[in-house]
Amino acid sequence: MSAPFEVSATADGGSTIGVRRSVEELTADELASSPQRFLNRELSWLDFNARVLALAVNPDVPLLERAKFVAIFSQNLDEFFQVRVAGLKDQVAAGLPKKTVDGRTAAQQLSEIRERLDDLLGYANSIFFDRLVPELADAGLVYSGYDELDDDDRKYLDEVFTDRIFPVLTPLAVDPGHPFPYISDLSLNLAVVVLDPVGGERRFARVKVPNLLPRFVVMPDGERFVPLEQVIAAHLRVLFPGMEPGDHFAFRVTRNADLTLEEEEADDLLEAVEIELRRRRFGRAVRLEVAEDVSPEILELLQRELDLDDADIYLCPGPVDLSGLWAIRGLDRPDLEDPPWTPITQPRLRPLSDEPVDLFAVLRDGDVLVHHPYESFSTSVEEFIRQASADPRVLAIKLTLYRTSSDTSIIKSLVRAAERGKQVAALVELKARFDEKQNIGWARQLEKAGVHVVYGLMGLKIHTKTTLVVREEDDGIRRYCHVGTGNYNPKTAGLYEDLGLLTADPLIGSDLTQLFNLLTGFAREPGFGKLLVSPTTVRPGITSLIEAEAARGPEGRIVLKMNSLVDAKIIDALYAASQAGTPIDLIVRGICCLRPGVPGLSENIRVRSIVGRYLEHSRVYHFAHGGDDDGPVFYIGSADLMPRNLDRRVEALVPIDEPALQARLVEVLDVNLADDSLAWSLGPDSTWHHHRGPDGVETHRRLQQLALERRSAD
Repeated sequence: MSAPFEVSATADGGSTIGVRRSVEELTADELASSPQRFLNRELSWLDFNARVLALAVNPDVPLLERAKFVAIFSQNLDEFFQVRVAGLKDQVAAGLPKKTVDGRTAAQQLSEIRERLDDLLGYANSIFFDRLVPELADAGLVYSGYDELDDDDRKYLDEVFTDRIFPVLTPLAVDPGHPFPYISDLSLNLAVVVLDPVGGERRFARVKVPNLLPRFVVMPDGERFVPLEQVIAAHLRVLFPGMEPGDHFAFRVTRNADLTLEEEEADDLLEAVEIELRRRRFGRAVRLEVAEDVSPEILELLQRELDLDDADIYLCPGPVDLSGLWAIRGLDRPDLEDPPWTPITQPRLRPLSDEPVDLFAVLRDGDVLVHHPYESFSTSVEEFIRQASADPRVLAIKLTLYRTSSDTSIIKSLVRAAERGKQVAALVELKARFDEKQNIGWARQLEKAGVHVVYGLMGLKIHTKTTLVVREEDDGIRRYCHVGTGNYNPKTAGLYEDLGLLTADPLIGSDLTQLFNLLTGFAREPGFGKLLVSPTTVRPGITSLIEAEAARGPEGRIVLKMNSLVDAKIIDALYAASQAGTPIDLIVRGICCLRPGVPGLSENIRVRSIVGRYLEHSRVYHFAHGGDDDGPVFYIGSADLMPRNLDRRVEALVPIDEPALQARLVEVLDVNLADDSLAWSLGPDSTWHHHRGPDGVETHRRLQQLALERRSAD
């Protein structure tokens, strides 16, 4: 049984978060072959979400942003249950005995997840009630229950209910003629007991809270907000005329939402994904969140009808679904928000006149590295594709679409290019989790315009972030490329930290040509000159670079920045490098299954995580020597060090060769490693420590400052 979840202060004003798990007294050789050398993936993810939640109590974070982080914490948990917990429950139901590399069965993981969440959710609710609600009230934003309102306020809510809420409500009764209704995934509902005053029968009804209405009703003064479900509950007599509404309780169901494609039986990937999307609505329930004062009668009914165990029930002392706090973040209070940031145009892409800079001419003079959100996505990546679509010399455009947004100009540029007779190919990954429906829409829109659309590959997700532009020039055909770490999505480009390389390097152009031909046609293991590509060359390429640095012992140096570190073989290679004396710094935003700082195993490895305003999303892999005397090696790209990225996805890592661009990457890594405001460090006992240092280095503010300095110096 695990120790309780901890959130405790440290002497320097920081905090410790997680569950302490000591390593047994094993020799280094024994530990090197023991499951204890790995941390559990699911519990590590919960630690990451706890670090997100910790931002809600960080005094340096503006108040509405703190409310936002509670909402993000709640949304993250939703997906965790929809995918990870659902998968573990499927394993238990199937009786699969397989253990994880850290030695746990699926049932053991579910038990530890539940134990950890009991404390973590209690902490989240205490943040809401004991911190956010009072501080919001002090700032003039009052969370009010319906019972706390006066007669004038209730009269206003009567009008709101009549005009806007009542017309879209559909009460569903449960009786012999009305079976228990289907409760859709993540919908907020009211369970209502209704008494028939004539016959005396007590009946159950369900009222779905419309998800298209705001989660909170803001009062006319703009200073108070009331939960929507409480407004509905106060008007149940209108929904059930002639009846006597009794007890009512808010509840919410989470269902298994992972796609399971029977790919070997699917003749059409698009059709298979569409079928699975319809099935997702009816996935098995995996969690019930319900008001903590729920009656035993209603709880028993819900639990029986949803086929849930006691361990799947989560009682909520406050509003069910704290992700509703996004509505509070949307209030117009700039004094309680992060100061706005306008990305700068990368200096080499800045026009000298009213006309946009000629990107093709710029790239012929040398590569360009862009860093979002500090540098503009629209004036770099979107402009690159826009110019390609309009340039009469451009013959073809090929790119991968994993996730995008409704307001991107990229889709319009591809349509425009196809209409102008250019060869346009878009590889749309239909299996991008929770974006499947949207991606189907993009794919069909592009097909109608004459774009050649490829719907991913059976057995592999296309996760690369790559664009290839083929242009006819006076001296022949030239290829221009973009390889990035982030999606072609302008919305996330303003929220996620990502890197991208724009280049006319002929070898990279040749590699991307090979890659796109592989993805759209037939090929067996094409050779790549510079790119590392999963599922064939990323794993051996990264492993050999680790081993080459390890061969140099203390003279070697490895710095890796990524979203998650899970792969056991890569972790063992890093352990071996540490044992050889090679200093290693790992910057891991999310899951980390490596246990650092263990004598004889990993004492030369340090792990830190940066969690703050921007989601750290870039992958940067730096090796001081690269196995030879030619100097340092840097790669950026789409692949995290997880089995799925290395073995079951199409990924691409691109080398950064120009010394000036390598210096930019060193700058980014150095800022991350110097951070003593947002950074958390992982200890050998598996707990994360947030230390406040004397220098006050905050990664996101510092990188904003450096971007402004580059603009001024240009």
